[in-house]
Amino acid sequence: MPTATIAGITVDVNEEGYMTDPGQWTRAIGEAIAAELEIAPMTEAHWKLIDFLQKDYAEQGVMPSIRRVKNAGGIPTKELYALYPDGPLKKASKIAGLPKPSSCI
Repeated sequence: MPTATIAGITVDVNEEGYMTDPGQWTRAIGEAIAAELEIAPMTEAHWKLIDFLQKDYAEQGVMPSIRRVKNAGGIPTKELYALYPDGPLKKASKIAGLPKPSSCI
């Protein structure tokens, strides 16, 4: 399995660079990935989505859809695209140390 060093920590990743073990994630890793994706600085609004994704993934075992983020997470779709342009769930899931959503190409 491939690995990557992010924020000085070696983590397991897949061929697209998504972490494969959410237990290895730290907030420092999230901040480093966000900076790499040019989403910096991370604000409380950014972390609200990351926190929701991690909690929902832990409870459901699958990545939520944008509809679920909007309805269950209370984060309007327009806000998602403002915070994470060009693919909010794809970028946010990577920052959160979670798998790439199946709905993302």
